[in-house]
Amino acid sequence: MGNQRNALISSKQTARGVVLASAPSYDPLKHSLFTSATATEIVQRISAGEWTASQVLEAYIARAAQAQNKTNCLTEVLFEDARLQANQLDKEFAATQKVRGRLHGVPMTFKDQFEIAGYDATIGFTHWANKPSTGDAFLVSLCRAEGAIIIAKTNVPQTMFAFECSNPLWGRTLNPWNAKYTCGGSSGGEAAVLALDGSALGVGSDIGGSLRIPASYCGIYSLKPSTGRVSAHGAKGCRPGFEAIRVSYGPMARSIEDCDLFSRVAFGQLDPTRRVTPVPYRPVELPKKLKFGYYFSDLLVRSSPATVRAVQETIDALRKAGHECVEFSTLLPPSAMEVFVGLVTSDGYKKMLSYLEGDPQEDSLFLSTLGAKVPGFVRRFICFAAQTFFGDRVFPRFFSQARAKSVLEFCEFTNRRSEVEEAWYKEVWDKHQFDGIIAPVQALPVIPHGACAYLSGLASATVLFNVIDSPVGVVPVTRVDASLDQMSPNLKPGETGGSTIFEKWMYQNGPRTVYNPQEMTGIPVGVQIVGRKWDDEKVLAMMRVVDEALGPRGFGPGSWETGDNGGA
Repeated sequence: MGNQRNALISSKQTARGVVLASAPSYDPLKHSLFTSATATEIVQRISAGEWTASQVLEAYIARAAQAQNKTNCLTEVLFEDARLQANQLDKEFAATQKVRGRLHGVPMTFKDQFEIAGYDATIGFTHWANKPSTGDAFLVSLCRAEGAIIIAKTNVPQTMFAFECSNPLWGRTLNPWNAKYTCGGSSGGEAAVLALDGSALGVGSDIGGSLRIPASYCGIYSLKPSTGRVSAHGAKGCRPGFEAIRVSYGPMARSIEDCDLFSRVAFGQLDPTRRVTPVPYRPVELPKKLKFGYYFSDLLVRSSPATVRAVQETIDALRKAGHECVEFSTLLPPSAMEVFVGLVTSDGYKKMLSYLEGDPQEDSLFLSTLGAKVPGFVRRFICFAAQTFFGDRVFPRFFSQARAKSVLEFCEFTNRRSEVEEAWYKEVWDKHQFDGIIAPVQALPVIPHGACAYLSGLASATVLFNVIDSPVGVVPVTRVDASLDQMSPNLKPGETGGSTIFEKWMYQNGPRTVYNPQEMTGIPVGVQIVGRKWDDEKVLAMMRVVDEALGPRGFGPGSWETGDNGGA
């Protein structure tokens, strides 16, 4: 069985390599004009007759191949089909002098889970290989109808339930800025290829931070819409039937205007299942002075100096631009994480893990699946030990809920989810009347490969907004700077009420200490911009406000070549 699986893995990766070999070498003098343009600019230049879709495509194919060589971000590669599409678009434009649609000639990538006719959608499972999809996902069809050219699909972690990016079939994807660190997950391959200008626009998904964590780790922009604004049709997963926390699908890009462009195309478009909320994109006009709430920590773990600085620099820039910013606190984030763990472990991960079918389980799933695997008395002892010997009251609160549950318990947790959502509106939105909230993406700016195995709880910062179903954008703010981001030597894990165990691993674990600003120098750090449910367009507009307030800072198309820790 192992030899057969290894042969299959080798054949898939070899086939990918053959297609990648058709890519021209990336020539900055010839190609950077195109790869340093946003998706919006590409459409404008083609519409003006200045560029052709084929010219743009070859530049992005060259860069995508380079991105793959550096980070291992691609799975299925569609270069030949893409060239045929580009040629057809050029013929159409030559005949009509009109673009096909709002994405005419834009080279796009999609997270591997999206079905594309004639190509696998394995999401890293070896036994799903060589079983090509027979049709396109709705978003794939929609984007192609608007003139987009899909050049590749991108890598994901095994089961898409981790914020690293590795699986037995395609291997590990690296962070574009530092190969020692992960690109994030589960939309990690998308973030990596976009950060390297190997794609002009991407599409990912998010059930606990999968659009936002990799965007921050890699220094790009993303939007997690309210669930239901964007179609899920044709997006494969390994938790079919699980509706307690719904997946959100949205754009990943190198600019806010490109996130906005995708949203104009995709919001409210009804697919064959008719499960999309039929509300198309609605333009919004913001008041000149906005009121933002903000916080530095979600109370589960202490945020690193780099994370705190990213939030503070954002607040300082907004205040300088004339906006009101108010720090606030709430005890609800831990409650949201407790509900999330209770719900996602409700079947003991039996359905999700059943799809491994002989594939070795990736280490990134260790802690998140451990509680549901061990007998109840072992789980209870772990919780007892954490509290008694480590003085940690936070870790047991969540680990104790990581177990299979009865239908009655599942319904009770679902009700608790609704209660947390209602309490958030009462205690935060209604009480303070914020327009938006600025929040950390994660307590750490990035993690090294393998750290998700024992730090999966750090997803709490993003999980909160899946539980309460808020639209959230991510904007890159700064980069880790060893001269500014040192942790205080006087830190005592757990002294601010966070998890003693997590904080020790993060900040005081000898040579295995995760937070290392020297090693992390140059890694991007972003923030979350949060809005009320259904205010997706307002979130996009507030992202633009934040981006403009922060000013030029080395992000966007072409930034990898000039970044603090990169280079072509």
